Amino acid sequence: MDDLQPGARTLFTLGPVAIADSIVYTWLIMAAFWIGSWAVSCRLRQMPGPMQVVFEGIVGACENAVRELLPRDYLRVTPFVLSLWLYLGVANLLSLIPGFETPTRDLSVTSALAVLVYFSVHWFGIRSQGWRAYLKHYLSPNPILLPFHLLSEITRTVALAVRLFGNMMSMDMIALLLLLIAGLFVPVPILMLHIVEGLVQAYIFGTLALIYIASGIQSQLSEPEQENGSS
Repeated sequence: MDDLQPGARTLFTLGPVAIADSIVYTWLIMAAFWIGSWAVSCRLRQMPGPMQVVFEGIVGACENAVRELLPRDYLRVTPFVLSLWLYLGVANLLSLIPGFETPTRDLSVTSALAVLVYFSVHWFGIRSQGWRAYLKHYLSPNPILLPFHLLSEITRTVALAVRLFGNMMSMDMIALLLLLIAGLFVPVPILMLHIVEGLVQAYIFGTLALIYIASGIQSQLSEPEQENGSS
């Protein structure tokens, strides 16, 4: 099968569009999340069972993390950040299942996630303060800094995509090299390393996305607050 990106393989084509295995794995993860959320929501009880307790704990922990940075807008931002954390946590560990591969080893997947974060920053910023106030901060403290503001937006998006791709790709390569060199004598340490690294990378990506969104929202809040304070 032809390679689309490093680590990705073409499974089939739909006309001129080549469908990589990373896309299929992403569809499977989305379907699993949909089925799981539907099953849990249909069985909500006032006296929760073990599964409901686990899901409520995950949602509560994410909500608290978002609330620390965005006390005013955490209810609006939490679903997006939680979705990132859950998807990346599962995607980064998917290769632990025999026959499956990690979708985030494909640069196109991590790039799509980074672009999604990029647009989400502007979306939440504009919804919070309006497009005039949001665009105004690109001209502060001096309009001459506008090119640098735009350049920083592009560079951090590229860095977000390349960081996740590079870490996941290198982790798979290291695990493969260790297995080739040491055989089956070190499967457990490699497995533990894969789990820890996969969860850490998911946490870092989601946290960076949260920080970018918070900076996009709070950069607009600081100026009105300063004006009110001076008046």
